[in-house]
Amino acid sequence: MKIFAKIRFGWNAFVIAVNTGLIMIPAIVLFPKYKGPIMHHLNRLTLFLMGAKLSQEGEMDPEADLYVMNHQGIIDIIGMEALQNRHLRWVAKKELFSMPIYGHLLRHGDMISLDRSNKAGLIKLMKDVKESLEVKHRPVAIFPEGTRAKDQTVLPFKQGTKMIAEKLNLKVQPVVITGSKWILNEHDKTGHGGTVHYKFLPTITADKNNKEWFDTLHQQMQEEIDNEYTDHHRSR
Repeated sequence: MKIFAKIRFGWNAFVIAVNTGLIMIPAIVLFPKYKGPIMHHLNRLTLFLMGAKLSQEGEMDPEADLYVMNHQGIIDIIGMEALQNRHLRWVAKKELFSMPIYGHLLRHGDMISLDRSNKAGLIKLMKDVKESLEVKHRPVAIFPEGTRAKDQTVLPFKQGTKMIAEKLNLKVQPVVITGSKWILNEHDKTGHGGTVHYKFLPTITADKNNKEWFDTLHQQMQEEIDNEYTDHHRSR
């Protein structure tokens, strides 16, 4: 019933806020060398308290430089951190770094800030990605749609992701996420227990001589999302 979904949303949001603000942020500030393991373990705890589970299909490529994912909400990130052990560096819009609680997590987690309003933002992003891979040895995770989609259609990908991948000759692995919005729907403010599914598609090496690779990646992700809905009744 709707009332229980609303209550579940409140509980899930409470768990995320408390686990992030009172445990995760202090832990990574006090033990900065262990940021990755801390985030992985505490995000698993968060999902457990929310009554959510994870399912993985395909293998995460340990040699990939850039992971691109469709985006529905914060559960996408929590689940990805809980699912794997690589110390990812997430790209987030600049405004999020000023938010209470989550802004502290982004800053102390040493994530990448993207200023969409500034033309120099793309240049900074390219430098940050290069530094992340070559100096910090952390692969990068990004949502190329640039915002949260409201339905099954994958929004057009921002061309900045394509430009950076080609310029730095990155190995790009697409990841299709379904079921996260069922766990926590930030638009309708409803929540449920359930499973978030992550499907790792084959890695693509960005090639500026292949003008179709980025469109092909977008098409493959859309097809997988459509198949998940048709075959398993799982929405993105």
